[in-house]
Amino acid sequence: MPSRRILITGVASYFGTELARRLVRDPEVEYVAGLDTRPPSRPLPGVDFIELDVRDPALARRLPETGVDTVVHNQIVRRPGRGVSPQAAHEINVIGSLGLLAACERSPTIRTIVVRGSAGVYGSEPTAPQFFTEEMADLGTTRSRFQRDVAEIDTFFATFSRRHPKVTCTMLRYQPSIGPSVDSQLTRYLSLAVAPTFLGFDPRIQVVHQHDALGALVAAIAHPVPGAVNVASPGTIGLGRMLRIARRATVPIPSPLFATAVGAGRRLGMEDFSPDLRRLLRYGRAVDTRRLVEEVGYRPRFTTEGAVRDFARAMREAPSTRSAQPVAA
Repeated sequence: MPSRRILITGVASYFGTELARRLVRDPEVEYVAGLDTRPPSRPLPGVDFIELDVRDPALARRLPETGVDTVVHNQIVRRPGRGVSPQAAHEINVIGSLGLLAACERSPTIRTIVVRGSAGVYGSEPTAPQFFTEEMADLGTTRSRFQRDVAEIDTFFATFSRRHPKVTCTMLRYQPSIGPSVDSQLTRYLSLAVAPTFLGFDPRIQVVHQHDALGALVAAIAHPVPGAVNVASPGTIGLGRMLRIARRATVPIPSPLFATAVGAGRRLGMEDFSPDLRRLLRYGRAVDTRRLVEEVGYRPRFTTEGAVRDFARAMREAPSTRSAQPVAA
């Protein structure tokens, strides 16, 4: 097998940095490039860093110059952070993905594209199937901007794949990641001093441990398959049990008052909840991962409950730098 040449977008993020470190040590990988608007917080020896916005038209020139055969798109914004407005996140997700694909069209050496997407494309609905398979993305109602974004990105890459059959496009649809090093909406929720829940609801939650999230990405680079692939830990866990394992107190709130209560908490400095997280906490979501195991060849090491227990253990042994936040009921 010829040596691989790989470019990673969003290399300054946790998963981008860890993926680059893993690939640099792989004897079958000849070259690793990382693209981002800021350098990684930790040095990445052996990685060619390209300081460039994925939305920059210059990408159409810079990408072909690298001679890479594999592109890993790791720059989909799940939740706007500090300094990133919802509009900017939308542009990074949609315009950035279009720009990346336009650059890929100009790169004759590219044979594989792997996208770290989201199972949020399925949404969270009371009428959802017990487990979503990859063909069920159109079953739910598109309710949020992020859900629309990931649905558009799915369409972009599916169209690109049809137009370029020699390029294998793998769309990895991740359930929320959890783990000692993950800073996400869900891990922040589990770090609250008192966690709000929907009165009368105990949804089934499914996550993926950070170890398996990275392992699935590496496996998809080594064994890409066309189309969408769900990525999650096996099994589900009730939200109430998850919060008990994390040793969090809860305050059940009637559904009509939930948004008001969370809004009051936000004014007191509590982390805001996105519409997607709110629906997840009310209705849950689970996905089928047979394609990940049988075709990509990756079997997660952690179950969903095991991933939650590992995160809870890490919180107890080394309390997060994110201080426990109050919640207004």
